[in-house]
Amino acid sequence: MPRDLEIALLRSYVAVVRAGSISRAATALGHTQPALSQQVRRLERAVGHPLLHRSPSGISLTRAGEELLPYAERILSLSAQALAETGRALTGRCGIGLLEDLAASRLPQALADLARLHPGATLEVLSMSDAAMREAYDAGRVQLVLNEMPTIPGPPRWTVRQPLAWAVGQGVDVSADPLPVVLFSNACAWRTSVLRALRDAGRPWRVAFESNSLVAVLAALRAGLGVAALMPMNLEPAMVCHDTGALPPLPDVEFGLARHPRSEGDPLVDAVEAALRRMI
Repeated sequence: MPRDLEIALLRSYVAVVRAGSISRAATALGHTQPALSQQVRRLERAVGHPLLHRSPSGISLTRAGEELLPYAERILSLSAQALAETGRALTGRCGIGLLEDLAASRLPQALADLARLHPGATLEVLSMSDAAMREAYDAGRVQLVLNEMPTIPGPPRWTVRQPLAWAVGQGVDVSADPLPVVLFSNACAWRTSVLRALRDAGRPWRVAFESNSLVAVLAALRAGLGVAALMPMNLEPAMVCHDTGALPPLPDVEFGLARHPRSEGDPLVDAVEAALRRMI
């Protein structure tokens, strides 16, 4: 008999990954920690591999966990979209502005799935500087902007906090003094908070590489230039730091969604916003 993955178990697993710990996920879901742990273990038995490295400071993903995550997120997204969109046809156009780190994640796949359900709709995903995003938003080219707070171009309709994780370049010694760090060059709260975490932990550091491009930061990590703070959804399996005590805990980052006032009541924009909220 073929095996099936239970959606409830996948939902629990994704919640744990997003929260960064079983206890925080249990609080968010309204479950007890033992019950949530049991659900994750049931999923591990179903796939036949451990999915999480557990430690007192939180969790990190095994290679099998990294491989399962995008499938789990897409299954959950498709399930929600199928329930919400079946029986109605959406048309029109929606422009979506995303931070590059989000545009490089699995969010565009969820939007592509939505577009496939509604062939009469046109979705455009844009990733650009804050100034250019503001101009596109004001001109009406972009109806939704999901970006780091407080850089969104309008008042937030909702906000969400996401954890950061250390990414370790190939062959990098995380005990090095000073620690080689790969940074995003934009002067933002994200960069400042990462450096503050190192300073508060008493870890001397040096800038080994910096860029305003996620693609370049990932290339620097693959080349073994240092360590960097990334969103877990952009962390490649080979970059996962399994020694959770080697580097200081990282702060969360806060994202917000702004929606252009002229798009209120547009069913397509409503559907896109709902899809983004489910995925983030």
